[in-house]
Amino acid sequence: MTLTSRSASQTLHASQGDPDHSPAKSSPVEGDGRGDGDIPARLSGAPPSPHEGKGRSAGDVPPRLSAARVTWLAARPATLAASVSPVLAGTAVAAHDHRLRALPGLGALLVAIAIQVGTNYANDYSDHLRGADRRRVGPLRAASSGVVPPRHVKRAAIAAFGVAAVVGVAVSLATTPLLMLFGALAIAAGWLYTGGPRPYGYAGLGEVFVFLFFGLLATVGTTYVHELRTPPAAWLAGCATGFLACAILALNNLRDIDTDAEAGKRTLAVRVGRRWTRILIAVFLAVAVVAPAAAVAFGWVPPWAALTVLTFPMAVAIWRATAATEAPALIGALQRAARMEVWWALLWTLGLLL
Repeated sequence: MTLTSRSASQTLHASQGDPDHSPAKSSPVEGDGRGDGDIPARLSGAPPSPHEGKGRSAGDVPPRLSAARVTWLAARPATLAASVSPVLAGTAVAAHDHRLRALPGLGALLVAIAIQVGTNYANDYSDHLRGADRRRVGPLRAASSGVVPPRHVKRAAIAAFGVAAVVGVAVSLATTPLLMLFGALAIAAGWLYTGGPRPYGYAGLGEVFVFLFFGLLATVGTTYVHELRTPPAAWLAGCATGFLACAILALNNLRDIDTDAEAGKRTLAVRVGRRWTRILIAVFLAVAVVAPAAAVAFGWVPPWAALTVLTFPMAVAIWRATAATEAPALIGALQRAARMEVWWALLWTLGLLL
């Protein structure tokens, strides 16, 4: 099935009577959670849309996109770096300590990916309800596209969170029931990021969520399911991956700063402005690059763990790109930031295994 932008727009107008299809008025408490780079759904490396940089209204769909394709794009595959990298970093710590447990470790990976995908779908759906996607400068959103019914996006989010819950229970039974509590908090945080009556992502707290759940919890939790303990190296790696995830989210918010402000979204970037957002991004990236050196200095990891310093040129290139105000340039920075997190995790892993 193919749809032109015109036919998709007609589909959207034809569905005005269905609350699932009708975008609500913008909330006065808006802020975070667009799709392509969100961390949750704002952690992106998705390719630029044909509409980048000029704002896209709901229903303005690039031609020949099927419902299946739009649904797949709404999962934001490129954002999976934000869920896989911290799991890899935590597993590397356990491997260094010779305490790997294959099945619980695989379960931790599946939980992380499912929560990431569920959060992306939940953001897509909730932003549609709030009318936050009427003027887009990023990739296509499924619920507002006119191609995929919003209720289907909601069901996809629930299904992904359901997978995370089922696998998470199994992992908890193999380790400690306490993990069920942390898993429930992660799922709730994923939905309430842009959903619920007072989404905290719209209040400038998105970076806090990203740091805690896509940094500390994902990394330290992974190490715990392997070792049944949390060594200092896992906490340091969790801080590093958390700051990298924060950098990706801040880049996305920087890209959307103007449209977010117009929609009443009080992201951290909107609150502090472009200059301070760029400074924050520099701090996030710098801490992630040098953190392993601190772990080496304390004797928690071997010297080779400092190989992560090789990502420094990538960090410099990303920060320089933040001087741009055009969406394509900032999306390029998002893509590089996602790749940087993967490379950081790979170099950290290599350093611990050497």
